[in-house]
This record gives sequence, C-alpha cells and structure tokens, in this order.
Amino acid sequence: MTDIKSPDRHGVSLLYLREDELRRGIELLFFGYRDFISESDAELESLGLGRAHHRALHFIGRKPDLSVSELLEILKITKQSLGRVLKDLTARGLIEQKQGRRDRRQRLLRLTEAGNALHAQLLNGQRARIARAFREAGPDAVAGFRKVLGGLISEDERSRVLAMIGQGP
Repeated sequence: MTDIKSPDRHGVSLLYLREDELRRGIELLFFGYRDFISESDAELESLGLGRAHHRALHFIGRKPDLSVSELLEILKITKQSLGRVLKDLTARGLIEQKQGRRDRRQRLLRLTEAGNALHAQLLNGQRARIARAFREAGPDAVAGFRKVLGGLISEDERSRVLAMIGQGP
C-alpha cells in the first residue's frame, strides 16, 4: 500500500487520496454537475422535457444521421426508455428519423431546424459556464480535469469514448 503522506515518483504528496479529500472531490463533482446542468434543466422543464431528452438532443446534434443503435450504445439506456424519448422528440418536431441507405431496418436520427435551435440554446449556456471555469482554472488545470474525467470512464469504454470526443486514447 502506498504511503499517502510521502511523495510519489513525481515528488507530489498523495494527500489528495485521503478519505476527506476523496469525499470533497465526489461532492464537488455532484455540485458542479448540478449547476452545470441547472439552466438546461429549467429550459427543458418549461418544455416538458428532461435530461434524457437533453442527452439525446446533444448526441444527435453532434452527429447527424446517428443510428438508434449508436445512440443506445452512447447513452447506455434501454431500448424502451430511448423509444419514449425519441417518440417525444419526434412528436415535438425536434428530431426526424429516416431509414438507412444500406440497411433499411436501420433508423437514422437528425435534428430538425427547431431541434437545432433548442440544442444550440442549451449548448450555449453550458459552453459559457465551462469556458468561464476553464479560463479561471488555466491550461494545466484543464488538462488535469480532462485526465480525471477520462479516468472516471470505465476502462472498457474509455478508448471508444475518448476517440468519439476527439481526445484520443
């Protein structure tokens, strides 16, 4: 077992691994996420939508013609849950579905003009919040933040997720 009071191989104390520091990190993650998503939650709630709708809008907006199976793989939710979300978004005119060209059983998703507008509105608030936090923290902290968040992703998913977001393995 590593002695958390002595320096590691880089000469850095491992005091950040103490129980109180780990708890503080967990709580900062909870509170940071709460506030990061709060404006979007309020906007979505006014439309009768929730976080599952937001996640679907985000990834469909990020990759037009995303297949339903790809979205299921990203969101890690059941087909039934995703079906309800897609039904809501389609009924509200925020997404459209079409058949795949090569495989007609495949359903491809893309945002409509209204969906793009909502996605941009939600993204703008989050972009401003994270840009402010990144500016305040500085480049070294941002690199560390990305490394920590990447480390929270399960090992079997990490390479795929990092490649998907353009960060590489």
